[in-house]
Amino acid sequence: MVELRLPKNSRITKGNKFKIKEPCDNIKTFSIYRYDPDKNASPRIDEYEVDLSSCGPMVLDALIKIKNDIDPTLTFRRSCREGVCGSCSMNIDGTNTLACTKYIKEVKGKINIYPLPHMPVIKDLVPDLNQVYKQYTSIEPWLKTSKTSDREIKQTPNQRKELDGLYECIMCFCCSTSCPSYWWNGDKYLGPAVLLQAWRWIADSRDEATDERLDSLEDSFKLYRCHTIMNCTKTCPKGLNPAKAISKIKQKILAKS
Repeated sequence: MVELRLPKNSRITKGNKFKIKEPCDNIKTFSIYRYDPDKNASPRIDEYEVDLSSCGPMVLDALIKIKNDIDPTLTFRRSCREGVCGSCSMNIDGTNTLACTKYIKEVKGKINIYPLPHMPVIKDLVPDLNQVYKQYTSIEPWLKTSKTSDREIKQTPNQRKELDGLYECIMCFCCSTSCPSYWWNGDKYLGPAVLLQAWRWIADSRDEATDERLDSLEDSFKLYRCHTIMNCTKTCPKGLNPAKAISKIKQKILAKS
């Protein structure tokens, strides 16, 4: 029987435990993935006890408290703290989401925090997003039009409504990194986040490059690796539906042919 094991330097080990020294009634334990590329060591899981009475309500508040008061070496991305920028996307309690919009009280017991799955890790909770942004660039996410105007190009209310559920995407990549098809074919399959953005421009009545965009996407890997598993829609922290956008691209290509 074949035995498959991770490389030695990829096996997660037990790490350090940071306990609160003084008695406290409102303690929450955070179990956090740690990886430092500058050290010749496997990833580890460190555990931190946090006094919630002196901490904000969100998981990001706890991470900031840990970094400021307990362990300054902890590394993660953050920016807006309002669920707008997508910087603090990570896997919390087994679900890809935003640390700034995830309430601590929503998780019972210990909170497990990992970087977005199936992405190269730069350090700790920071994934390498170079590949996904390269894919995003490939769809040419800007308005293509021959019209010139001193002001905005007008749309009817119905035309503008077609962009609802699309423009709100904050490119956090929670959806793409929850997709098994993207896990196994991430070098060729564009993934839910990028394809939703592609549909955003195809659906825009002001854009004049619809056929060009569809021709670019008509590929067995770029588009058709989607098998409608729906993980993307389930995990999106903004409540968007990437799977629906992907199905509309397929329908548009079919109608065109």
